[in-house]
Amino acid sequence: MTAIKHALQRDIFTPNDERLLSIVNVCKAGKKKKNCFLCATVTTERPVQVKVVKVKKSDKGDFYKRQIAWALRDLAVVDAKDAIKENPEFDLHFEKVYKWVASSTAEKNAFISCIWKLNQRYLRKKIDFVNVSSQLLEESVPSGENQSVTGGDEESVDEYQELNAREEQDIEIMMEGCEYAISNAEAFAEKLSRELQVLDGANIQSIMASEKQVNILMKLLDEALKEVDQIELKLSSYEEMLQSVKEQMDQISESNHLIHLSNTNNVKLLSEIEFLVNHMDLAKGHIKALQEGDLASSRGIEACTNAADALLQCMNVALRPGHDMLLAVKQQQQRFSDLREHFARRLASHLNNVFVQQGHDQSSTLAQHSVELTLPNHHPFHRDLLRYAKLMEWLKSTDYGKYEGLTKNYMDYLSRLYEREIKDFFEVAKIKMTGTTKESKKFGLHGSSGKLTGSTSSLNKLSVQSSGNRRSQSSSLLDMGNMSTSDLDVADRTKFDKIFEQVLSELEPLCLAEQDFISKFFKLQQHPSMPGTMTEAEDMDGGTLSRQPNSGTSLSASSEKDMIRQMMTKIFRCIEPELNNLIALGDKIDSFNSLYMLVKMSHHVWTAQNVDPASFLSTTLGNVLVTIKRNFDKCISNQIRQMEEVKISKKSKVGILPFVAEFEEFAGLAESIFKNAERRGDLDKAYTKLIRGVFVNVEKVANESQKTPRDVVMMENFHHIFATLSRLKISCLEAEKKEAKQKYTDHLQSYVIYSLGQPLEKLNHFFEGVEARVAQGIREEEVSYQLAFNKQELRKVIKEYPGKEVKKGLDNLYKKVDKHLCEEENLLQVVWHSMQDEFIRQYKHFEGLIARCYPGSGVTMEFTIQDILDYCSSIAQSH
Repeated sequence: MTAIKHALQRDIFTPNDERLLSIVNVCKAGKKKKNCFLCATVTTERPVQVKVVKVKKSDKGDFYKRQIAWALRDLAVVDAKDAIKENPEFDLHFEKVYKWVASSTAEKNAFISCIWKLNQRYLRKKIDFVNVSSQLLEESVPSGENQSVTGGDEESVDEYQELNAREEQDIEIMMEGCEYAISNAEAFAEKLSRELQVLDGANIQSIMASEKQVNILMKLLDEALKEVDQIELKLSSYEEMLQSVKEQMDQISESNHLIHLSNTNNVKLLSEIEFLVNHMDLAKGHIKALQEGDLASSRGIEACTNAADALLQCMNVALRPGHDMLLAVKQQQQRFSDLREHFARRLASHLNNVFVQQGHDQSSTLAQHSVELTLPNHHPFHRDLLRYAKLMEWLKSTDYGKYEGLTKNYMDYLSRLYEREIKDFFEVAKIKMTGTTKESKKFGLHGSSGKLTGSTSSLNKLSVQSSGNRRSQSSSLLDMGNMSTSDLDVADRTKFDKIFEQVLSELEPLCLAEQDFISKFFKLQQHPSMPGTMTEAEDMDGGTLSRQPNSGTSLSASSEKDMIRQMMTKIFRCIEPELNNLIALGDKIDSFNSLYMLVKMSHHVWTAQNVDPASFLSTTLGNVLVTIKRNFDKCISNQIRQMEEVKISKKSKVGILPFVAEFEEFAGLAESIFKNAERRGDLDKAYTKLIRGVFVNVEKVANESQKTPRDVVMMENFHHIFATLSRLKISCLEAEKKEAKQKYTDHLQSYVIYSLGQPLEKLNHFFEGVEARVAQGIREEEVSYQLAFNKQELRKVIKEYPGKEVKKGLDNLYKKVDKHLCEEENLLQVVWHSMQDEFIRQYKHFEGLIARCYPGSGVTMEFTIQDILDYCSSIAQSH
């Protein structure tokens, strides 16, 4: 092992300036035994780096190569596996766990001991030694604390000391000078000893020879010291002469320092005075504007705005340390506070008067709008008030209490004004929806808002009467309540649609304009962009929107957005109730009006949400849209309920059921209204509910019908439904359209087969018996030998149906079908043609049975297929 250690030191570690301290022969645990060496090394240069190096023998030759190296500082755990029993296995925990098996336990223990020493000497870090014998670690510790780490290492290092290049060269030169150095080492050592003695003698003689020179040097030093003493005496006399000059210069320097200090203080004092004068001096013109400025004129407002900004700058100046202790500064700050309080009171009083005056002025314009479906324009009022926007911003930052008071007063005055305007506006809209009087009389208003209330008191009576008329008109056909809307034509619904759209079109810009004005005038952010917090918020009905303890703080952007919404809610608190009343009226006039309202309101909500999803307008219209959607759902539910309560007349034929016609009307109307609408999904759901109700109740009526055959009721109504769906092309009802067609086809076939059993009844019974015998196993050509079905019986039955009799039977059948079918669906020719085809099919079937069961008998029907075609054509033309 020593030879391997020396070879590794020479070939691998010496070129890298490293020393090999310990080595262990290992192989990986659990795998094929491929041996390698783990080496503990330190670098020869400082700072010392300690490493664990894995060395492996090369596959191509008999030399070793460095495979991988780990820094000792990365070693976390050394696991010896067993501290009591001898075990060659051990683990090293670097970035992952490496499991090794040493060639012997002694090598493993020596290597672990070396690792422990290196850690104590160079790293002093926490490496966990697990399952390591305490005796092994104690043996590694000598008695001296300072030597505990170094002793063993130095011995390990000194075991082998390699000669450097110069030492090797000197030894080679000496050995060349003595030929027997290699053969006779003792003689070579004696020669070296003799030469060393000669050199020692020469050194002693050289020292003795240099004593004379030393004495001469000492004399020269003594003379030099005397010269130095003389020079020091002269310097002392010069120093005494300069001492007085030094004292005078010190006095001059001190005087100059005092003068410089005085000048510096004066400059600083002047700078401080200039700072205070420049930043805390308010011009007399500004003071006059704040005290007496005209807040009614544009010039006066501009002067007051500039003065207020200047005052704010003076009050917010950042004073330097100590300024606030100056009496003049305190007096100036108090003067500024008095000016601010005085101007804030004057501004708040003036704006309150403007709010009150605006309410009176705007009320005078209500009369001209009371008879028109328009809302008064508040733009002039907003334009006049926006001149004070900068002053409001100043008031908000300097005196939040007065700012909040103005906000509350504005909401109080404007809410009463808007309430009058909006209520009158909705009264006009309600009367226009009823359309009961001539436009020239303006519904009996004559400019009086009081008569508006009186005239609308009859709206409920009108809606009830309208509903009763619709109910009475439809009850003659079917007791379906107010589902029929034949008394309201398209013009009435279009008129309602236009009025409702005009109402929303008037309200939307009014709300948006007021919201924009509130944001600009009260300096509130509509979109979050600035930091801050709101410290208190109360209910809007209580009057306080938000309150802050310090006037210098500002509302957060999100809180300001909430404040705008709260102000809008209080100012326009009557909009939502009025819209709900208008919606209820429209629903009473005609339940189908909910379709118009759903589409219009959905569009306006979609538009408002694109602008600001959380705005007052978006929220209010969204709430109203929920009400409209409920009315729409209620309309659909009522129609389905009325279908279920249908009663048919027992004395007249059914024909097209009224609720089938109503579905056609509803679908046509809905398709025209919901074209390109945002809420198409609501209509599709309603379609699905309605068509299911129609299908179920058509079958129910058909089952209850006594006058009209069930197949006729099903055939006609499902044909009508199929035609309606085909014409309207409603994508969500494609499956129902196919189902309606199938039901129509099935019941047409059923009706035709049932009806055709009547004209040739005996012939049908005869051949049914023939087919029964064949089904029992009798051969077809042997059926004629049956007594009841011989040729004579066949001829006897055929003679009962000559061509004249067949034509008469078909004519009776045509009349009966004509009585069953209704005129509006116009299916008589379709049914008749189907009967003709079915009759011909039966004729061919009978002919085939005669040919197979009575071959060679010469028996034939007394009429031909051409006769049937002629009979059917003649009958159809005659009717």
